[in-house]
Amino acid sequence: MWNLGLNWIKYAHRPTWFTMKSQMLPFDGLYPIRQWLNQLEIQNVVLAHLICRLIPVQCPFERDICLFGHTLAHIPPLCKLNPLYEEVVSLRFRALCYLADECGEDVRCYC
Repeated sequence: MWNLGLNWIKYAHRPTWFTMKSQMLPFDGLYPIRQWLNQLEIQNVVLAHLICRLIPVQCPFERDICLFGHTLAHIPPLCKLNPLYEEVVSLRFRALCYLADECGEDVRCYC
């Protein structure tokens, strides 16, 4: 009887899947790309202009489907589904800030 009590104590303190699951970190395969985009410094005017031209101001997939002047459906912006959305938007913002602050250029054409 005493032996059964010790076995219960030994098994009660063994980590279970639920306790291990909260300690495990999810695998992020895009972490190196995220880190590279976040650490990219804009120090070139040509690169800043290129980034501002390539990355759109708003989602290009957002559409209103109209027929005879009546809106039939609305396709919401899908850019938020992009796993690198925040990094790409912040890269464009840093490029705009570099052009405006460091170079003194007018960036209204990119807005």
